[in-house]
Amino acid sequence: MKKRAQIDEQYKWNLSSLYPSDEAWESDYQKASEQLAEIGKYRGRVAESADTLYEVVTAELALDRLAHNLFAYAQMKKDEDTNASTYQSMATRAEGLAVKISSAVSFIVPEILSNDEQLIMGYVEKKEEMKLYKKYFMDILRRKPHTLSEIEEKLLADTMEMASSPYNIFGMLSNADFKFPTIKDSNGEDLTLSHGNFIPTLESSDRNLRERAFKAFYSVYENHKNGLGMVLQSEIKKNVFYAKTRNFNSAIEAALFENNIPISVYENLINSVHKALPDFHRYLALRKKRLKVEELHMYDVYTPIVEEVEFKIPYEESQKTVLKALEVLGDDYVEVVKSAYELGWIDVYENEGKRSGAYSFGTYDSNPFILLNYYDTLDNMYTLAHEMGHSMHSHYTRKHQEYVYGNYSIFVAEVASTCNEALLNDYLLKTEKDPNKKLYILNHYLEMFRGTLFRQTMFAEFELLIHRKYENGEALTTDVLKEEYRKLNEKYFGSDMVIDDEIALEWSRIPHFYYNFYVFQYSTGFSTAIALANQILNEGEEAVKRYKGFLSAGSSKDPIEVLKDAGADISTGKPVDEALQLFGRLVAQMEELI
Repeated sequence: MKKRAQIDEQYKWNLSSLYPSDEAWESDYQKASEQLAEIGKYRGRVAESADTLYEVVTAELALDRLAHNLFAYAQMKKDEDTNASTYQSMATRAEGLAVKISSAVSFIVPEILSNDEQLIMGYVEKKEEMKLYKKYFMDILRRKPHTLSEIEEKLLADTMEMASSPYNIFGMLSNADFKFPTIKDSNGEDLTLSHGNFIPTLESSDRNLRERAFKAFYSVYENHKNGLGMVLQSEIKKNVFYAKTRNFNSAIEAALFENNIPISVYENLINSVHKALPDFHRYLALRKKRLKVEELHMYDVYTPIVEEVEFKIPYEESQKTVLKALEVLGDDYVEVVKSAYELGWIDVYENEGKRSGAYSFGTYDSNPFILLNYYDTLDNMYTLAHEMGHSMHSHYTRKHQEYVYGNYSIFVAEVASTCNEALLNDYLLKTEKDPNKKLYILNHYLEMFRGTLFRQTMFAEFELLIHRKYENGEALTTDVLKEEYRKLNEKYFGSDMVIDDEIALEWSRIPHFYYNFYVFQYSTGFSTAIALANQILNEGEEAVKRYKGFLSAGSSKDPIEVLKDAGADISTGKPVDEALQLFGRLVAQMEELI
């Protein structure tokens, strides 16, 4: 694997729109420290007048804005090479500063909530500059039953750095410390496994290679299962502690409260997917038949089931294809995507020590950035489209919203990204002439359903299950985690799948279990994205206009309302059911084709 310095500069992101140098970062770090010292002068005075309340809010948001810039730069530099001690230190300092800021401003919300709601909203109406912050204050006032005294809030704020320990420990173990085995590839040459090449290796047509890679990769997690089990248990304990401390009935209620999402949306998702499992089992039976195997194993679920079709898609070709697929969103959208390609938004290839996976990041003051670990596969082209969707969502939001609403809820975070994937899929199916390749793409679309709607819902069910077990006083040993995870795999994959022993440890390598009930939003976001993509393709300009309104809304409205305005009401569960019905039709279509 190449070292960072060996990667061509054109394939590295350019973080200069955030900070031109480490010295500029240090200057802002000092500036933030100075602003931090000033915020305390408002203690006890927050609601004394409309002018003072305005000053407090703008000062807090300015400090928050600066802290986000500092953290984003340090974290992205660290992610370039997790072994680089300089950026490990800067990321730790930025995280520590965020904790200090949270502690320093912890008096603001309790002071606001200690006053009558009519007084606060009266200030908003009285001062013209405050009207922008109406929803901001309404969201604060909604938290009143779950906000503690100033002293208690400060204590909680001081625990933030400690509370991030489970995620940080998991990340360092998985990305920096774990050394994965070297196996022989199909040509008898050495192949050192990594996070980046594990799934591409499981896509191989060589079944023996897939099995070797699967068992070798999971052997690392088997050797560390007890430690990883304890780290995950610590994350769950943390979530439950904060929920109870803030007077919520459960960890999930606390997690969904921020975005005003009813628990019924989460539970309805699981129930809808359960009802659709027979169609999923039909798809797995089709896979078994197509692969001509007596037993279908977990290492067989990624390899394409269309024979003699191989997509090798260099990065530059992926760029062009994604751009063509997104032309339905209009010239303004396409021009920004071109800028992303040309102006250093994207860090493309894997290097030694680089963080695994892919993400979109950045701040209100920078362009968005995309981290990839690109391999020349169809799946990686979809990843480019996916992360570009996140980045375009960020671009439109920051272009149209003030900083206070300049980010979007995590509940809608996966909609734009998955909509891009759906548009790419439609473009490929319409333009591909080779019937075998078209069948391959159709299978890839079904794999999107498997990976995003079924698999992520299984993750969500596991997350809910283990939190509720702990809340009910049950022990969460590594054996319990393995047993419950295995049971869910048996339910979701059905009788045609051999549930290999290794898969019972899959929970131990999933970073999203440290994101506090995040994963269900992949499934709801996917369902909503399918609905919106269909509207864009079938209705044209009006649907595109509504969609760009969604991209531009940020957090100026509750996420369910933003989606409803775009044309997808997730509170009814209809988008999920429609997506699952489409999955059933696609399975039937594939059954006919093969």
